[in-house]
Amino acid sequence: MIGCAPDKGRPFEEILAELDSFGVDDPNYKAAKTWSLVYYLNEEYTQFLEKAYAKYFSANGLNPTAFKSLKRLEKEVLRFTARLFHVDDEACGVMTSCGTESCMLAVKTYRDLGRSKGIKKPEMIIPETAHVAWDKGAEYFNVKIRRAPLAADYGVDVAAVEKMINKNTVMILGSAPEYPHGIIDPIEKLGALAKKHNIPLHVDSCVGGYILPFIEMAGNELPLWDFRVEGVTSISADIHKYGFAAKGASCILYRNVDYFKHQVFVNESWPGGVFASPAFLGTRPGGAYAAAWAAIQANGVEGYVSLAKRTIEVSQKMKQGIADIGCFEIIGNPVASLFAFRSTDSNVNIFAVGDVMEEKGWHIDRLQHPDALHAMVTAPHEKVVEQYLADLKDAVETVKAHPELADSGQAATYGMISHIPLRGMVRKQVLDMFANSYKLNATELDLSDSDAMAPGGGSEGDSGKKSIVDKIISWYVKKQSGK
Repeated sequence: MIGCAPDKGRPFEEILAELDSFGVDDPNYKAAKTWSLVYYLNEEYTQFLEKAYAKYFSANGLNPTAFKSLKRLEKEVLRFTARLFHVDDEACGVMTSCGTESCMLAVKTYRDLGRSKGIKKPEMIIPETAHVAWDKGAEYFNVKIRRAPLAADYGVDVAAVEKMINKNTVMILGSAPEYPHGIIDPIEKLGALAKKHNIPLHVDSCVGGYILPFIEMAGNELPLWDFRVEGVTSISADIHKYGFAAKGASCILYRNVDYFKHQVFVNESWPGGVFASPAFLGTRPGGAYAAAWAAIQANGVEGYVSLAKRTIEVSQKMKQGIADIGCFEIIGNPVASLFAFRSTDSNVNIFAVGDVMEEKGWHIDRLQHPDALHAMVTAPHEKVVEQYLADLKDAVETVKAHPELADSGQAATYGMISHIPLRGMVRKQVLDMFANSYKLNATELDLSDSDAMAPGGGSEGDSGKKSIVDKIISWYVKKQSGK
């Protein structure tokens, strides 16, 4: 045996059974117990996507001139998306692997567009609530972030954005909606600002792109957020979220090719031949194209509108039920399918409530600044909303009866992490932990290098060091969500 590989191959069924066993401790998304990460309708639909994916399992999107089928599938998905976003066939773009890739491509594109205009120290203006993928893109592509504060309604403060614009600004960002609280930034105002200063405006609709149009089609009024806003130059949207495609399917669309060409990579002198690539990935699994196209065909416009209606009904029922408990407040005024809520009662620690809910089998996402719990609602949550609200009410009573819960578990973790003023220390701790967890001799998470991860070193004893390390590890692992 070498590593996990046996000397002789094993029977297929035995291998598949073992794979099933690996997932026993994963979140129970099939029972709608998760509120992020997974967009699951039902088993029949999932098996349909698997079959669609399998038909192009070995096809490679690396070379669009070889697999013309994939280029056709991609173009049809993008044309459908362009119609949803109210832009004509002058638009262009690509399918990508995820929202993070789509967002980072926009950073690269506008950095290079800025370079073509002589900008040597590019900056981008993003809201405080922008997805962390934008920070990642800024770090990868050496673009300075200017972070705009929020207005009272939790949308970005447009006046603050305008004050940040300078000769180095290569792009402005708005979200539709932003992930933490589900608020749609004032895209029309940002668009006017972008047009006034001749600066590209990207709308991050990775979450909302495949539900907001259908919410509107269902008769609900929404603020304008797409290409109907003249200043918008590009939009990113994840098909594998509310488009209910298989994982690995997002897209980015530009208003015209003049923007898009700055995304494309070309090497005309490589000995392997002239090479051009429109996105980050080289090899791109053809199954992702096929499953995205199949999802659109299976749902159709009517199907997506129906899903949007059901989702909004569940979301409204949840928000009302949470408010009725009497000690929670919905943050801002989210109009779509995700929201966050915080405690208004000093005797109800919101993170302790999250701990009790997880003990009841729910996968709970936690937020900071302000401390809150988060929910991204899908239509299948309609079958569990009553149980969720009952469990939430019971969790509140448990936390009130046991105030010590605020000092243990994830409640203590988040209570500490979210309020530590030395953010650089938190970053170093998380970086060391996360890197160590990828060592091949690590178990789930490696605590062996506790000296390196302790904030002060010295001789206070391992217990103090591991206390901080354990808390940061728990916080970071639970915090993972989104693109």
